[in-house]
Amino acid sequence: MTSLDVSVGEVGAGARQRSRKIYGRGQGRVVPGFRLSLGVTLLYAALIICLPLATLIVVGARLGPAEYWAVVSSPRALASYRVTLGAAALATLFNTIYGFALAWVLVRHEFPGRRVLDAVVDLPFALPTAVAGIALTALFARNGWFGEPLSLIGIKVAYTQLGIALAMAFTSLPFIVRTLQPVMEELDGEIEEAARTLGAGNVTIFFRVVLPILVPALLAGVSLAFARCLGEFGAVIFIAGNQPYQTEITALLAFIRIEEYEYSAAAAIATVMLGTAFVLLVVTNALQAYARRHELTP
Repeated sequence: MTSLDVSVGEVGAGARQRSRKIYGRGQGRVVPGFRLSLGVTLLYAALIICLPLATLIVVGARLGPAEYWAVVSSPRALASYRVTLGAAALATLFNTIYGFALAWVLVRHEFPGRRVLDAVVDLPFALPTAVAGIALTALFARNGWFGEPLSLIGIKVAYTQLGIALAMAFTSLPFIVRTLQPVMEELDGEIEEAARTLGAGNVTIFFRVVLPILVPALLAGVSLAFARCLGEFGAVIFIAGNQPYQTEITALLAFIRIEEYEYSAAAAIATVMLGTAFVLLVVTNALQAYARRHELTP
């Protein structure tokens, strides 16, 4: 290992030590009345979060083990899982790269229209997902502004799995950008300057100093974006085509079962996606904790 690597590594360790203020637990009690605030929090969580989820599990459990397995492992259900997970993975991969770059540009650069672009990032939060789905379908249909030139080169977006991934990417992008932005804003430019004075190039500074600090936030944003993709409904159904075994997502299949008055089957299918999202968040939290312990260790 060269002296440059050791020196840059020490700078990176110092940067990670300073990032404790970003990720560390608060030392004081800013809001008074711990018992009252805790009671209100637990009451809200019980009524708004736990009760609906418990009801979903109870309704799904009415089927019995054999019927439950038959519903969640049917060929149509398995096909919907593949479509949903595949499109969600593709959308999350795109958003990880593009969202990171977008957050970096918004934080590190000043340019005309920056505030407008920063506001546009939140548009998927404010825009009804059904409206987003209709707009994307109109744009990427065969006669749409984007769909027509793409069809000339053999790329079809609307009514395909690519269209599903596009709709998921549109609705989940803000999760990655807004998770990364505050951490990027807290980065001290003096740390990068110190590494640069030691002879490190931009690539070395990015991978050895900057990126390790951003990993926990990036993991959080990616997990939230992926979980949002799994549950996306309104923006997808208009552009998906909703063909069983091909472009039918799991959320739509559960909705179809509700329309058929098969509430237990709908709940059973929903519990599969709920369990998937829950496991994903648990694994991501574990990875974040590991990354923080590893990167913050001098």
